[in-house]
Amino acid sequence: MSDKLSRPVDKLFSLDGRRVWVAGHTGMVGSALVRRLAQCDCETITAGRQQLDLLDPVATRAFLAAEKPDLVFLAAARVGGIAANMAAPASFLHENMMIACNVIDAARRAGTRKLVALGSSCIYPRLAPQPISESVLLSGPLEPTNEAYAIAKIAGLKLAAACRIQYGCDFISAMPTNLYGPGDNFDAETSHVVPALIRKFHTAVQDGAPTVTVWGSGTPRREFLHVDDCADALVHLAEFYSGELAINVGTGVDTTIRDLAECLAELTGYTGELMFDETRPDGTPRKLLDVSRLRALGWAHRIALRDGLAETCRWYAARHDGAPDCDQQTS
Repeated sequence: MSDKLSRPVDKLFSLDGRRVWVAGHTGMVGSALVRRLAQCDCETITAGRQQLDLLDPVATRAFLAAEKPDLVFLAAARVGGIAANMAAPASFLHENMMIACNVIDAARRAGTRKLVALGSSCIYPRLAPQPISESVLLSGPLEPTNEAYAIAKIAGLKLAAACRIQYGCDFISAMPTNLYGPGDNFDAETSHVVPALIRKFHTAVQDGAPTVTVWGSGTPRREFLHVDDCADALVHLAEFYSGELAINVGTGVDTTIRDLAECLAELTGYTGELMFDETRPDGTPRKLLDVSRLRALGWAHRIALRDGLAETCRWYAARHDGAPDCDQQTS
């Protein structure tokens, strides 16, 4: 893939003077969007869970009708790692479908000029050709360990596309790859692989543990994108993209889980042995997005993986008493 970027001459949608609602502003992606929008000449609207229950269609419709945002970023979702998805598939399917349906429908009724719905790279078939093009959606079976979440996300992006077709709404969808960074979920039971490993290694250093166990064989390959890069890409898409096709958001570079674990062990100062528990599921063997369409729109990631991981380790360490800091080495 070429490194050359081509930026469109004219913006399709300007944020200047706009009212922008970030749905899910307290989450990792939502928080990053709020940080990114602070650099724009726009008014950012937020609503906490106590103020607005996105599972309530009447309340969501009333909120949008009253606030009348020009742009909506739909970053609210129930998310979790493999263990969480396997333990509560009904909850993941129901809640994420309800959130997407309620927000997209309410935005359409309120006359919202633009909406950016966030999907997930897990919407693609488990054995999709690599790198994964947007065109392979619904061309094969999904990964069973997160099928419920994926179906909900597919329903959301299809609803956004259907509103474009039926009502002429400028609603678009973005498919981020695996995200990490400040504000991530570090819960031992529900977190994704990066925060789960950071927590494990910090705890192991504190306890002097001789081994750390990593789920699976370590051979699956994953692509990781810093959440601040993701937020920047989403703002870029809001400004420069209008179309029915969901756009992949990623780096175009992947790494093995083993290499990721070894990097995090080094960054946290863990010198013990890594054990790979092959009785635990690996998930999809490889998941690398084709980001050529995004690059053609003039955007590419800026934060190198090791730099971003080191920053995330420091962020976690600063918020947990006794947790050792990461080294300052960058790639």
